[in-house]
Formats: sequence, structure tokens, C-alpha cells
Amino acid sequence: MKDRLRSARTVVPSRRPRPRQTEISERRRIIVMVALALGGFAIGTTEFVSMGLLPLIAQDFGIEENQAGHVISAYALGVVVGAPVITALTGLVPRRRLLLLLMVAFTAGHVIAALADNYALLMAARFLAGLPHGAYFSVAGLSAASMAPPGQRGRAVAFIGMGLSVATVAGVPAAQALGQAFGWSAAYLLVAVLGLATFIALWFLMPHMTRMAPTSALTELGALSRSQVWLTLGIGTVGFGGMFAVYTYISWTMTDPGRAGIDIGWMWLVLMAYGVGSVLGNWFGGRLADRNLEYGILFALVMVAVVLTAFYFSSVHPVAGTLNFAFIGFFGASLVPSLQIRLMDVAGDAQTLAAALNHSALNLANAGGAALGGAVIAAGLGYSAPALAGAGLAVAAIAIWFPAVWLRRRARIR
Repeated sequence: MKDRLRSARTVVPSRRPRPRQTEISERRRIIVMVALALGGFAIGTTEFVSMGLLPLIAQDFGIEENQAGHVISAYALGVVVGAPVITALTGLVPRRRLLLLLMVAFTAGHVIAALADNYALLMAARFLAGLPHGAYFSVAGLSAASMAPPGQRGRAVAFIGMGLSVATVAGVPAAQALGQAFGWSAAYLLVAVLGLATFIALWFLMPHMTRMAPTSALTELGALSRSQVWLTLGIGTVGFGGMFAVYTYISWTMTDPGRAGIDIGWMWLVLMAYGVGSVLGNWFGGRLADRNLEYGILFALVMVAVVLTAFYFSSVHPVAGTLNFAFIGFFGASLVPSLQIRLMDVAGDAQTLAAALNHSALNLANAGGAALGGAVIAAGLGYSAPALAGAGLAVAAIAIWFPAVWLRRRARIR
């Protein structure tokens, strides 16, 4: 009997333990980063696809389109709330496990959204889906930086962000087409499938992040006491507002008979140009961050101000306006890796919360930029005027950059 039990135990295969991050090869590291970027692709798809689904949602629930637009606000609110709260309270959770839990919540939110039969449930589902957004990018970016070879942190963080940029080129159009063909819920179901695919990939590929020490909630909240964290967040919130001031109203700007006057049927090409610019800009921004972090931020902000100003004039021509819009995406995306790395550097032991707050800042920039652009248009200044207002925001961000760099250098000298 004992021999039979012993032989049975030898037949049952034991679970193969996941390797530590120090035990994986360079090839395995790149594959892991692709899996992490897939999560960014899913998040990027859901962040932008709702804008094109609003007419379908409004028609399905019998509400006005401006009320349907609250599903975008609900998601953004989830990001703003979830980023600091989740990262502050999960400092003791192993990073691999946390990434898996975040993908579970993200996927569940989209399954509920796809099955929602009333507006209130859809709003709640969008809020739930937004909660893991900032925390995922924070933990994924820090994990990528922790695994990266010396001198390649910026490129590693940019690689994770590449998933979001690629989503604007491929994921959003695919989900949009699916929503148009089979109803808005099909688009959210596609995102749920992407979330599930990310979970499966991370389950089998993600190593244990043994170099990422656990932190307490008190330690993470310590980031809020650092002036450099607030200054960096200020640069991102103000500097990115200009891009969203233009992006939010780009359809009206480019189809306005008094400006470019292109046919609405060609707007997909304009948006794709922005997406391609974002992909290339994200790649460029990673190398910019590795070359010179502080001056990389300044260069990106200056160029954002330049291309936004140029868009005010080029938006009268369909080709020039489209190319200029691509450059807005390029230089805007090139700013993200540098800001993320700077937050990691100035946050001390509270890197997770600081990195997550970067995405809260970007969503505040989204809301603030859209509000500013709307106010400028409502004042009768035209659909191209938000570009000049956005350029002003980029200049304001540059004004924040100077004291931020000066104070940081002064602290090092001491």
C-alpha cells in the first residue's frame, strides 16, 4: 500500500516555480516586457475607444450624447482615484501578484460593461475598469526598469508605454469597427479578451520581482511630502493639457469648412497619423530620457509649444494639418518616459505611488485641456484656437521646469 501511494506521488507532476528576475535571460526579459506592453495595449484601447462609441451608447439607453460622455469621465475618475489609493495600500503585495490582480479587476470591469443593461451599471463598470489603470502602468513600468540593463531604464519604460501608443493605431480602430458592427458592448468585450490574454501571459511569463522591495502605505504616502514629486506632476498636468485641448476637438477642427474642411470619412487617417506619431515619439522619448533626463523634458516641452502654435496656422490645409497633428502626438508622447523616470528618481522609497500619480496627472490634463479648449471655442475664437491655448500651457509647464531643476540641483550640492 505504501509503495502504491509512493509511486502515485511520483507520477503527479510538481508545479514548476516561477524564476526570480535575476535568473531570467535577456530573451525572457524582452518577452516579459511584451506581455507587460500587451496590458498597456488593452488599457490604451479602452481609454480612447469610448469617445467613438458615445452615439451608440446614447441611442441604446435613450440619453443625450453629453450625458453618455459621462462614461469617459467615470473611467478618468477611476484612474485618478485608483492610481494613488491602490499603490499606497498594496506596497506589501509582491509585484507579480499585484499585476495579476490588477488585470483581473480590469477584465472584470469590461465584462460587466459589456453585459450592462442600464446606464448606471455601465457607469459603475467604467469606474471599476479605470481603477487599475494608473497602478498597472506604475508597477509595469517600475518592473521593466528594474529588469533593464544599466543605462536603459528610459527605453524599458518607453517599451511598456508603447502598448498604449500602438493601441491608438490598431486597438482603437479595431474596437471601434467592432462596436459599429455589433454594438458598443462588443468593443468592451474585445478589451476584456485583451485583459484576459494579458493575465494569462503574465501568469506564465512574469518572474518574481525580488529586486523590488516591499513598502508600507506610510512609505508610499511619503511621496506626497516631496516637493520634487509635486513639481514633476505639475509639469505633466500642465504640459499635457495642451495636447488634449486639441485632440478633443480635432474632428470639428479638421472638418470645419473655414479651416481644413476635410470630409468626415477621412478623419480615421488624421487620428491614425496622431497614433503613428505617438508610437515613434514614445520610442524617441525613451532614448531621450536615457541621454539627458532633465533637458529631455525641456526639449519635449519646447517642441510641444512649437507644434501646437504651428497647428493653429497649418490646420487650414488638410495635409499640413494632418502632418502637424502627427508631430503633436510625437512630441507629446516623447515627454512621458522622461517624466516617469524623473518621478522614480525623486520619490525615494515611494516610487510606486509617484509613478502611478503620473497617470493621475495625465488624466487631469485630459479633463483640464478639454475644458480649456471648450471654453476657448465657446468664446467664439474658433476651433483652431485651442492650439494656441495649449501652447500657452506648454510654456507654463516650462516655467515650472526651471525652478524644479534648480531646486533639485541645489539640494544635491548641499
